[in-house]
Amino acid sequence: MSSAAVHVEVPQVERLVAAQFPEWGGLPVTPVPSSGVDNITFRLGADKLIRMPRFARWIGQVTREQRWLPVLAPHLPLAVPAPLGKGRPGEGYPFPWSVYDWIEGSNAVLSALDDPAKAAVDLADFLLALRDIDPSDGPPPEWSNGFRGVGLHDHRDSPVVDSYLRGRISVLDGFFDLDSVLAVWQAGLDASAWDGPPVWVHGDPAPANLLARDGRLTAVIDFGTLAVGDPAVDLIAAWGFLPAGVRDEFRKLLAVDDATWARGRVWGLTSILPAKADLADPVRASLVHQALTEIVADLQR
Repeated sequence: MSSAAVHVEVPQVERLVAAQFPEWGGLPVTPVPSSGVDNITFRLGADKLIRMPRFARWIGQVTREQRWLPVLAPHLPLAVPAPLGKGRPGEGYPFPWSVYDWIEGSNAVLSALDDPAKAAVDLADFLLALRDIDPSDGPPPEWSNGFRGVGLHDHRDSPVVDSYLRGRISVLDGFFDLDSVLAVWQAGLDASAWDGPPVWVHGDPAPANLLARDGRLTAVIDFGTLAVGDPAVDLIAAWGFLPAGVRDEFRKLLAVDDATWARGRVWGLTSILPAKADLADPVRASLVHQALTEIVADLQR
């Protein structure tokens, strides 16, 4: 199966909807400005959303979300997408795809939140509720969820695998002290592995996958990386979402031990390490520098 990205045009989506979901065939299809990396996203009418994998690797996300979101949603304190239909390949589009309900809100960047401390509590409550759900038969870390939830020594193609993370850190050469960042990574590698039972993890609780409305965190979206594994991965939120002033409280609420926190810092690195092009943007570069300074300081204190 080809590894090339698939491109989809609005008329193509309109034909797919009309053929497979005729009850929605007259609804307008509108591209979503922030479409995402793994999926192409369209709004369908006023209250629905279409998500279509861009790459063959991610087609398992469709089945996983369709299977598990209805099971998880009743137990969770924040809104999550509700699958309304599963589409088939057609009209030149080669993968399965999904229709969900539309959840109002904007990306939960700090400027969209009235009280970051309250957001930390709300997200911790969500993650604890997710972990408390029976993980029986849940999806393990695998190819189509990016191996989220694996241990740091796992050799498979995750964001924390050595062959990938070392290259991302090398981009910082000349911009930030490499030894201090490598020390964060090494501390995670030296920490003991997760020795509890595997638990449900979202896999990528970053601002792009969190929604705010009226100044509050209200929803968690994009469960394509959903897995049952090591909860350290969800500490991405501590570094990619929450400000320094509420990070300790977030850790306390989640009752995170030292080893899990150390592994979580490495997952946090994956959410803040820049692409080389990012460093050419002074605003983006400044934000990256601040985030790296904070994660290194957390190790050193």
